[in-house]
Amino acid sequence: MLKTRHLEGIVKGFANHRRIQIMELLESNPELSLQNVSVKLKVNIKTVSEHIRRLAIPGLVYKRNRGNNVLHKLSPLGLSILKFLRKLE
Repeated sequence: MLKTRHLEGIVKGFANHRRIQIMELLESNPELSLQNVSVKLKVNIKTVSEHIRRLAIPGLVYKRNRGNNVLHKLSPLGLSILKFLRKLE
């Protein structure tokens, strides 16, 4: 069973409307750079960077280096969270 503090970290990771938007974007467009996410959501790149950092800490998003770019992809846990959130709608 997951510890309650670990669960709290996961919830805090996605507890923001912009982070949920990023997760939805990464679900349909895996492996996007910060620049791509910023352009697609029309959000400042520094803001996107901070949100993705907060998604990566509990493991909702994976980061992968490719040359000079860092690509971002939703993790299996991130996909599960999106399914959960859609049930709440």
